Amino acid sequence: MTDAPALSRLNKRMAELGLCSRREADDWIAQGWVKVNGQVAEMGVKVAPADRIEVDRKAQNQQQQQVTILLNKPMGYVSGQAEDEHEPAVVLINPRTHWREDPSRNRFSPPQLRGLAPAGRLDIDSVGLLVLTQDGRVARQLIGEDSEMEKEYLVRVSYGPVAQNSQAAFPREQLALLRHGLSLDGQPLKPAQVEWQNPEQLRFVLTEGKKRQIRRMCELVGLKVVGLKRIRIGRVVLGHLPVGQWRYLGPHERF
Repeated sequence: MTDAPALSRLNKRMAELGLCSRREADDWIAQGWVKVNGQVAEMGVKVAPADRIEVDRKAQNQQQQQVTILLNKPMGYVSGQAEDEHEPAVVLINPRTHWREDPSRNRFSPPQLRGLAPAGRLDIDSVGLLVLTQDGRVARQLIGEDSEMEKEYLVRVSYGPVAQNSQAAFPREQLALLRHGLSLDGQPLKPAQVEWQNPEQLRFVLTEGKKRQIRRMCELVGLKVVGLKRIRIGRVVLGHLPVGQWRYLGPHERF
């Protein structure tokens, strides 16, 4: 007796294979663009790991037209839906704010805003690299349940009344605690890389992203964040992209 192969929904299996997101898979299945073992798939069908999945060229062409955009988010904008009269960062994506030095050959067109969504948060009072994408594969890579994508931040801090040379006043054992040992929301945090960039600024590298995580971590050890900037996600860096401007993720760039 051998165990029967585990079955999973087709949309989930396609996402696991990196073909698309679950939402895209549902759309493609509804369009009749997906075959399983040579047969056009129906919505909700379950498949085994050995089943052969084929995707129509129409779906592939549609996917190739999707864009991923890198924005240097200014303060005062929220990452996602508008809230408390603050505008979402996507309103900054227009021809006027497209970085003139963008090496990509892409040209802006209104359809690129359709389904464009942030792949991760950046607080209203934080600045730096924000990724907006139409591509479900990128979103899954950056914020999927099993994602361990590194995100790097420069964080300006003060320690109690000390605003200048906080490094000299801050206990070393507390720095070790920032690296590993803190908990938020009743759960221990994953290890982080934390080091002094200069006497007033820390460098954080995280592989998780709880709400306002860095600010809350700092509060637990007596530090106050006075400025936070994200400068890298995976292998993609903010670089010289000006505040409030954006560029396309290049065809050869990978997170």
